[in-house]
Amino acid sequence: MTTVDSFGSKGVLDVQGAEYEIFRLKAVDGYEKLPYSLKVLLENLLRTEDGANVTSEQIKALASWNSDAEPDTEIQFTPARVIMQDFTGVPCIVDLATMREAIEDLGGDPKRVNPLAPAELVIDHSVQIDSFGNDQAIERNMEIEYQRNGERYQFLRWGQTAFDDFKVVPPGMGIVHQVNIENLARTVMTREVDGVLRAYPDSCVGTDSHTTMVNGLGVLGWGVGGIEAEAAMLGQPVSMLIPRVVGFKLTGSIPAGATATDVVLTITEMLRNHGVVGKFVEFYGEGVGSVPLANRATIGNMSPEFGSTAAMFPIDDVTLDYLRLTGRSEENIALVEAYTKEQGMWHDPSSEVKYSEYLELDLSTVVPSISGPKRPQDRIELTDSKEQFRKDIHNYATEDEAGEGRPSKSVPVSMEDGRQFELDHGAVSIASITSCTNTSNPSVMMAAAVLARNAVEKGLTSKPWVKTSVAPGSKVVTDYYEKSGLIPSLEALGFHIVGYGCTTCIGNSGPLESEISQAIQDNDLSVTSVLSGNRNFEGRINPDVKMNYLASPPLVVAYALAGTMDFDFENDPLGQDSEGKDIFLKDIWPDPTEVQEIIDASIDTEMFIKEYSTIFDGDERWQSLDTPEGDTFEWDPNSTYVRKPPYFEGIQVQPEPVQDITGARVLLKLGDSVTTDHISPAGSFKSDTPAGKYLLENGVERKDFNSYGSRRGNHEVMIRGTFANIRIKNQLLDGVEGGFTRDFTQEGAPQAYVYDASQNYQAAGTPLVVLAGKEYGSGSSRDWAAKGTALLGVKAVIAESFERIHRSNLIGMGVLPLQFPQGESADSLGLTGTETFEISGITVLNDGSTPKTVKVTAQGEDGKSTEFDAVVRIDTPAEADYYRNGGILQYVLRQISAK
Repeated sequence: MTTVDSFGSKGVLDVQGAEYEIFRLKAVDGYEKLPYSLKVLLENLLRTEDGANVTSEQIKALASWNSDAEPDTEIQFTPARVIMQDFTGVPCIVDLATMREAIEDLGGDPKRVNPLAPAELVIDHSVQIDSFGNDQAIERNMEIEYQRNGERYQFLRWGQTAFDDFKVVPPGMGIVHQVNIENLARTVMTREVDGVLRAYPDSCVGTDSHTTMVNGLGVLGWGVGGIEAEAAMLGQPVSMLIPRVVGFKLTGSIPAGATATDVVLTITEMLRNHGVVGKFVEFYGEGVGSVPLANRATIGNMSPEFGSTAAMFPIDDVTLDYLRLTGRSEENIALVEAYTKEQGMWHDPSSEVKYSEYLELDLSTVVPSISGPKRPQDRIELTDSKEQFRKDIHNYATEDEAGEGRPSKSVPVSMEDGRQFELDHGAVSIASITSCTNTSNPSVMMAAAVLARNAVEKGLTSKPWVKTSVAPGSKVVTDYYEKSGLIPSLEALGFHIVGYGCTTCIGNSGPLESEISQAIQDNDLSVTSVLSGNRNFEGRINPDVKMNYLASPPLVVAYALAGTMDFDFENDPLGQDSEGKDIFLKDIWPDPTEVQEIIDASIDTEMFIKEYSTIFDGDERWQSLDTPEGDTFEWDPNSTYVRKPPYFEGIQVQPEPVQDITGARVLLKLGDSVTTDHISPAGSFKSDTPAGKYLLENGVERKDFNSYGSRRGNHEVMIRGTFANIRIKNQLLDGVEGGFTRDFTQEGAPQAYVYDASQNYQAAGTPLVVLAGKEYGSGSSRDWAAKGTALLGVKAVIAESFERIHRSNLIGMGVLPLQFPQGESADSLGLTGTETFEISGITVLNDGSTPKTVKVTAQGEDGKSTEFDAVVRIDTPAEADYYRNGGILQYVLRQISAK
């Protein structure tokens, strides 16, 4: 790429005798008033201006940004690097490996397919909690992890050797977003370009929506689908509209009884209610300087939960202190300070910055909270939690009140080891300290340990039916736990370290003990989980658990002691001490002053330096893996983990013309707030599902199924799990949950698995559509929600509204996203999903233009015809190019082969 530099912004910055090439923002009029996040974008455009993709007009439009205007100007953002986790990262590398073969088929050199931006993958999504509550749990879980995932890990090791600028953090080292803020993030990047060392703001996209955690470090980044991440790795800029920026003012300080988790749940509720989808959020004000970096990262992490693209904190002394604590070099720290001050990006609370919208939170008003039972934004004040549970349980259980003010069904359970107890609706079956959101934050992690110590001293124990676990986000957590001397207290309550990975938060909670699981299934009990994660969508945490709650780590421990959500921490005792005196939560709640003193005495820079000095090395298991060699991968035809996908089969140098959609049938008719967790395969699955049947037919025993996530590199498994979530409700069927639909290729349109029906439709040459409500595709940025949709034969999704990442990913897989006319829906138009659909007018894309609407005609079984104009949600010219080519990867491949 040739830089044009029409503003004359290129110059030199001297930092303690070292010279760096930089692109100065002061060369552009108006930059001073821009929010921090837009300054990062402005520098990006200055540095990548080429007169074609990035033009001087785009730079001027950004510099003269109208804070009140609705986004309408497209820009091309080139992230400095790409970060991945293994669930979404494996298919990225699978696709790159497949592209190497496809470019050979088009007559090109496979070595030309390489990441052009640094790419790092952290293996953190594969460890499952099979063993817990004992000091051998972590070793046992790691052993099982390698047994289950050996094929995938060999493939990733091949990728690390075959591709340039691609690194892998092996299993057991930490969680991607925590490793990112503690080590991988550069804050200010340096890279040699044409023999000159260039400095520029660190930025990234990641294959996980919680990439936004790095926003706490002042690094602009967000989650994209694996499809977009692959394109970014291959040098394609991310096409976006200059966003609205919401200024969020922080004042005051957190009160003694509340935690950073309570703050982030409060912010999540506020921003979700305000409406920030597609917007940047930026924190500002005098109060920002008193927000610790770990709290900033916790807030940034939850950006997908409140719906914003990013949730930025500017760079200041707090940032530098954190870089120093985590072992970054003094040269890097000096560069970060000098660069951001030179560019007007250093936080100055007195400077006037205009935002599009404003919100404010006085941190002193935050109270202890939880969130649930199925959405992160549904915050409940802890004092109201029992009452709210008693309201919510009626949506999950219908037994007689039994005088309890709630449905009740007390079931006796006898365990093999002699434990005996009774389970009822609301029992806490899982209590897990997990997820980068909170395990990266010493204040809440240490608070959990101190609360555990206080509870043990009072003679309290976890209830015998609770599956307890701690899954830190980095080994540094274990180091400071050990130095504090608090691990025995956690272990006394069953909170043993089970692994370094996302575990419970992504559905790798592992099975409940068999007797407990059986009692739940036999009696249809609505039990609960409490986790310190960021996601609690239905069906996500464990197949046996219907109600899921987010809470701070100390509250996770408290709920393990209580054993039920039907609990009032103010008035219900957790137990009695040796003298028979009632013990309440307030009696064991940690003193924040003591917690900070323990943190100060237990955490030091050497811990970070020691753990991260060997971050890419891995343990003996990793180092002893057989690593394939060669520029292209030798696919094992018998592998059930890694298979060559069909995206490029028969690809030609020129794409086929876009065609209208005719004779389409509805695969699913869905309601509001259908998330990518409902669409995308995740968690475990059973033998009688299409995915289970496929594995059994291929010689895999039930005990070796592993999870959908671990098999993301095998499209055959993943197609079969798309739209197969146990809680999804397809309105083509009455009162049925799970991955089922009506198969209109069969007489009487009987109920069938979604996958089986799609195969019949594709055999008959029938295209498919999905009808949906509001906020379709919210949730994690999962590439397979789009890949699976495309491979099932879906050609269009017609929804009332989309959330950003999934809409973009659908286009990236050649699926047309359409919106019902404003104020209309499938129901208001009288659509039942039994109609045959025609979509016409999309062919104008072949002429190089993008239609604003297309005509949709739905022909009912009774002969009634319904017509409406659907809004085409191809929002940028680049997206139109991707759709014309049948998908983003096909577009990139043709671009590479044409060079």
